[in-house]
Amino acid sequence: MDKPKIQMVIITGLSGAGKTHAVRALEDLGFFCVDNLPPNLLPKFGELIVQSKGKINKVALVIDIRGGEFFGTLSDGLHNLGAQGIECEILFLEASDETLIRRYKESRRRHPLSDSSRIFDGIKLERQMLTDLRGQANKIIDTTDLSSQQLKAQVIELFGKDEQSKRMRITVMSFGYKYGTPRDADLLMDVRFLPNPFYDPNLRPLTGNDEPVQEFVLSSPTTRLFLRKYYSLLRFLIPHYIKEGKTHLVIGIGCTGGKHRSVTLANRLAAALAKQEYAVTVKHRDIEKDRGGNERA
Repeated sequence: MDKPKIQMVIITGLSGAGKTHAVRALEDLGFFCVDNLPPNLLPKFGELIVQSKGKINKVALVIDIRGGEFFGTLSDGLHNLGAQGIECEILFLEASDETLIRRYKESRRRHPLSDSSRIFDGIKLERQMLTDLRGQANKIIDTTDLSSQQLKAQVIELFGKDEQSKRMRITVMSFGYKYGTPRDADLLMDVRFLPNPFYDPNLRPLTGNDEPVQEFVLSSPTTRLFLRKYYSLLRFLIPHYIKEGKTHLVIGIGCTGGKHRSVTLANRLAAALAKQEYAVTVKHRDIEKDRGGNERA
């Protein structure tokens, strides 16, 4: 008889980035959840899950720097889980320094790594400690601009659909460089080299969701050639990401203001990728900013 398949999600990341909200969302999805499990207990915990003989087949564990001196054993613990046949994904949560500082001040809690009164010192040290772990993560969520409900929705989107979760999930995100690059993007493409609708007064107040802007952007031979070449590159890359165990890919498409060129191209790329039977979501991060049209888009 085949062993029951066990899905395990390790929730980790920066303190104050929303790990508690994420684990609550997974608990609502039927995951067996444990907060602040010491990493050196992972192998024993895995044994208990296997011994349940399928009664517990979805598990979410919050493991972070609160584990203190035991945190350094996480890599060995993850390796032992693989040897036990437990499928393990790492969900890494992060946010900007400014956001984390604001959240700590609002909660009036001390950062676990801050020996002094400066919260920033603890955040800086924690980022350094988590650099390698972030690189191993299957999924990364930047919670800087997310409410607790929006974070919950993203977690449910990633883990709540059993059949779709077997496919690569792709988020194509348009953004404006003047507002900063998305921190959770795996791939970034700068399309500011393409003709800009901003300089047409009739197109300036519109967005890449409007047909006149789409016609302007896509009428350029350079745009059409870029789309073909970049889509060809993505078709080459994505299967290799899947082979390496990645299940969620965030593709950032950026122009100056995030309203015209990036929106048009993000929509086109998402539609093309969806035809490949990937689970594709389109997000336009900055489309509603500066609607007065005073900045180049």
